[in-house]
Amino acid sequence: MTAPKNMPSIPKRVEDRLIAGIKKFQPVLALAKSKDVNESDTVVMLNDLLAEVFGYAKYFEVTSEFAIRGTYCDLAIKLDSKVAVLVEAKAIGHELKDQHVKQAIDYAANQGVDWVVLTNAAHWRIYKVLFGKPIDQELVCEFDFLSLNPKDENHLQLLFLLTKEGWVKSAVAEFSEQRQALSRFSIGAVILSEPVLATIRRELKRVSPDVRIETDQIRDVILQEVIKRDVVECDKYTSAEKVLARAAGKTLRAKKSGEAVPEQQTAETSLSPEVTIRPVGGTPP
Repeated sequence: MTAPKNMPSIPKRVEDRLIAGIKKFQPVLALAKSKDVNESDTVVMLNDLLAEVFGYAKYFEVTSEFAIRGTYCDLAIKLDSKVAVLVEAKAIGHELKDQHVKQAIDYAANQGVDWVVLTNAAHWRIYKVLFGKPIDQELVCEFDFLSLNPKDENHLQLLFLLTKEGWVKSAVAEFSEQRQALSRFSIGAVILSEPVLATIRRELKRVSPDVRIETDQIRDVILQEVIKRDVVECDKYTSAEKVLARAAGKTLRAKKSGEAVPEQQTAETSLSPEVTIRPVGGTPP
């Protein structure tokens, strides 16, 4: 259970609702789990949870068996008459697995919906739909409702991600972006960028001024002995490289055109306007 950091503050009335909801539904869910209730009864509990805990209008914003191309998704959450989240439900005693969400991801892709929730009412998983070829998904956050502590602010923040109020504030999207920015793939791409390698070289030269050190040597050591190979030999690392390069290019274009660069963006990309990222195992340009 990973709590979000630096997320929007929870309004007092929402916090009170979340605390009351945890206290009310934890014993209900625990009893349902002990009785191993079926999927249909689990969906009934989910409707109550979405209304009483997460704040959605039960009869207007939560739709059961949402029809998509001749088949159905268990639940859909609508905001401003537009589907914001698809919910795939399993029986409360059913262990959740990534494979269970594949059909809902396909539903979401067909509808242009960015978010899917997989839940058995006790355990919750939030997925972001990745609109590539093929369509894929990324697990952004998960939590166990039965383990939530109503006095723990971090636990309340987890719940807030899925509330109607959190949705209006784009809390899930912000958390997803923060998680991506701090992923090992993004950090790996930054470490292996030319400006960072040059900085490391400069600091090493201060320690050993008489030793000849090249950035290619530093890069090889990092690849072979510092960063795990699975970080740099996957699609997520490649995506992180592209994001870093785009950010650097955007900053460089802004500087050339004389436009003001936002402080946060300058801080994030000051490593680079001339950032160069080489493919793993490649040769210097």
